Amino acid sequence: MKKGNIILIGMPGCGKTTIGTELSELIGYGYIDSDSVIVAREGKRLNELIAEVGRENFLDIEAKINSELCADRCVIATGGSVIYREAAMEKLKTMGTVVYLKLSYETIASRLGDLKARGVALKEGFTLKDLYEERTPLYEKYADIAVELDGATVLEAAEKLKKAVQK
Repeated sequence: MKKGNIILIGMPGCGKTTIGTELSELIGYGYIDSDSVIVAREGKRLNELIAEVGRENFLDIEAKINSELCADRCVIATGGSVIYREAAMEKLKTMGTVVYLKLSYETIASRLGDLKARGVALKEGFTLKDLYEERTPLYEKYADIAVELDGATVLEAAEKLKKAVQK
């Protein structure tokens, strides 16, 4: 049985954390940031962890931690790379509604700075454009709902998500 969580997926910089906290307040849900859970469990910032264990091992750690989440009536903001491990996404889909926060490449590019400093699991030699093009089909594959957020303020985005998940 699907639990009543709302799981947010999307590119780094799309607003999963900011919009997720606002949405949780709007609907009276708890809030979980899975990247924060990884940092707490591993005792390192994401960029440090990726540098230490490598991209593939980081993705395995991220998938394991997301697969172990146990929650109900929570907004769960995932890391942007959670979509690389099918087992983790299948587990998250059993926990609630997966919502893709969709933004144009141009908007994402304008929001992001140094991807490695931010803790983005980036393949060697990949640009932000490469990452966007690789991940977009995966976000679309796993999403129950996709919400276009270009031009929306945080509050407008949270309201759009609230309406989308209540349909």
